[in-house]
Amino acid sequence: METVAKKTKWVLDPTHSELTFKVRHMMITNVKGEFKNFSVEVDGDDILKSSLNVTVDALSINTNNTDRDNHLKSADFFDVEKHKELTFKSTSFKQKEDDEYELKGVLTIKGISKEIALEVEFGGINKDPWGNEKAGFSIKGKINRKDWGLNWNAALETGGVLVSEEVKIFGELQFVKQS
Repeated sequence: METVAKKTKWVLDPTHSELTFKVRHMMITNVKGEFKNFSVEVDGDDILKSSLNVTVDALSINTNNTDRDNHLKSADFFDVEKHKELTFKSTSFKQKEDDEYELKGVLTIKGISKEIALEVEFGGINKDPWGNEKAGFSIKGKINRKDWGLNWNAALETGGVLVSEEVKIFGELQFVKQS
């Protein structure tokens, strides 16, 4: 009798996950935003040795300001009419220290693909009160938005610019193990 190996799959838990960003505004404060809709596919049984494919719905951008959100969706920034998704495909995941890792991959925005590196803190694996095995990660990094053609800006009367080129990226990701 032939035995079929059970394949383990890790699935994103969207109710306990978020993808946020911060951008310096007027050179004095940070404005926070998030992408409400995104998915992460884990390709492999061992979540620490698997590749990741992330797909972000560009229309789901939310900064708690409708006018700003509409501007970000316009051709000045994400051009969501032509580019509905942002994607990230991992190329490596290397342990630096105990629970600290470096995640490298290709980020594609507006059809422009560039490799980036992100810092990852592995929160561990634990069982919830219902017996589900979960894994948690905190992610942070930064990119220069102009590298992906997000060039719009305005000069300030006092010098400097309205919107920083640097975008700080943050993610809190929780996965559920399924057999």
